Amino acid sequence: MVKTQLFKTLKGALLPQATASNHEQAPAYALSAKHQLAQLAATGCLNQTFYVDADAQLDAVTALAAKVDPVFVAQTAVYARQAGHMKDMPVLLAALLAVRDVALLGQVFSRVVNNGKTLRAFVQMLRSGALGRKSMGSRPKKLVQQWLLTASEKQLLNAAVGNTPSLADVVKMVHPKPAEAWRAAWFAWLIGKSHDEAALPPITQAFEHFKRAAAQGESFGEGAEVPDVPFQMLTALELQPAQWAQIARAGSWQMVRQNLNTFARHGVFAIDGMDEVIAAKLCDPKAVAQARAFPYQLLAAYKATGDAVPVVVRDALQDALEASLNNVPAFDGQVVVCPDVSGSMSSAVTGQRGSATSSVRCIDVAALVAAAVLRKNPRARVLPFEQDVVKLSLNARDSVMTNAQALAAIGGGGTNCSAPLAMLNRERAAVDVVILVSDNESWVDASRRGATQTMREWEVLKQRCPQARLVCIDIQPYATTQAAERRDIMNVGGFSDAVFTMMALFAKGKTGAEHWVGEIEKTSLAQQ
Repeated sequence: MVKTQLFKTLKGALLPQATASNHEQAPAYALSAKHQLAQLAATGCLNQTFYVDADAQLDAVTALAAKVDPVFVAQTAVYARQAGHMKDMPVLLAALLAVRDVALLGQVFSRVVNNGKTLRAFVQMLRSGALGRKSMGSRPKKLVQQWLLTASEKQLLNAAVGNTPSLADVVKMVHPKPAEAWRAAWFAWLIGKSHDEAALPPITQAFEHFKRAAAQGESFGEGAEVPDVPFQMLTALELQPAQWAQIARAGSWQMVRQNLNTFARHGVFAIDGMDEVIAAKLCDPKAVAQARAFPYQLLAAYKATGDAVPVVVRDALQDALEASLNNVPAFDGQVVVCPDVSGSMSSAVTGQRGSATSSVRCIDVAALVAAAVLRKNPRARVLPFEQDVVKLSLNARDSVMTNAQALAAIGGGGTNCSAPLAMLNRERAAVDVVILVSDNESWVDASRRGATQTMREWEVLKQRCPQARLVCIDIQPYATTQAAERRDIMNVGGFSDAVFTMMALFAKGKTGAEHWVGEIEKTSLAQQ
């Protein structure tokens, strides 16, 4: 006789069977090669994460790039750099194009490799041998030369900070032939060759005069003007607090955000009024927008600030965080946001990087997304989950930082992505949008066959709320998901402003069935 428990009739649409296993060896759905590449490029990091080491991530990206059309690789590189504001991943895709399709590389190079740091990363990736070659090649070499021959003095000085390779190494490799006297003198100065100092551009001349004064033991009094070079070029000199204050006043928004503890160590905040000056710069909404600041960057700065950083500056970081949420959508109807607070979410969001490992964990980002959505949608429900939903009451009027810290303080337990959906079904709650923020490594609810439990619970919810939509945000994309991609389900990776834009389009029904991939395929490769 047939076992009815094994062959119960399902209500609604026939659910897709799980096609893969996640890193916990539980059933999951494999994303398409395009979708995997899109998520890794737009949100991934080339560092060790909770489940995957850096070598595996590099292997995954190179293998996926080889499976898809090179045009999509080029589109993904541009999208990841310009919309996702990523650094290493889009440069890696550009370097892969140098091996696979140099014509496409020429079309996207200037939009992906658009500063000195990405230029040096591009050169290092190509010459490392990890991508199948150790030489630059004529076309990539010309593109690097073009960047060097068109960059401003300020851009070149910024590019000169850093090693492996240094900008001097790059110049020696590609041998640019400058037409301007100042540029020829500058390259000679950079690589330590004889040059006419009078031909150097003004900022570099000022830097040389400043160094010479220091070497001769001249006093760096409060009246001595600090040259407008990257502050890393000055750290070997004995600067006075007033000169560090000059650096802080002149620094970009991002530079100031990243160096608050440095300013504290060098006595900047001991100068009357400097705490207010720096605080005003940090919380200026226009400056925040121009810097394309991510909420998580401000969370990272806030978490990293030491006791020597004044309260007014720390408060300014919170104000800046609120200003960075302009792209968080306000949804129509009942919104439920579900941050994963399980044990695997305790890993650093940008992976393990030794002493440079971020203090921001995946759970911090999940909590931040939840708190940000609550801020713009005060009637939203927040259902943090691990093995089950964790009871926690949040006040939508509290700051995003306060609510994010409250959520991130939970932590621990196994992962059960279906738990919040099951709770909503038990309550027979009316739902319009559900936002699940996780690493998708669900295992507590694993079934031996058929669809994942997340898909089962979602289908039950859909019978009650046929217009409902599910957004699955994967903080550290691992190539599988608990909810199969379809018109009412969007799988999106990461935590950038682009994620909020995608959610807004999806909630309004303005994206197709392949939401994430579809947006990338709209990227024009026409040279700008």
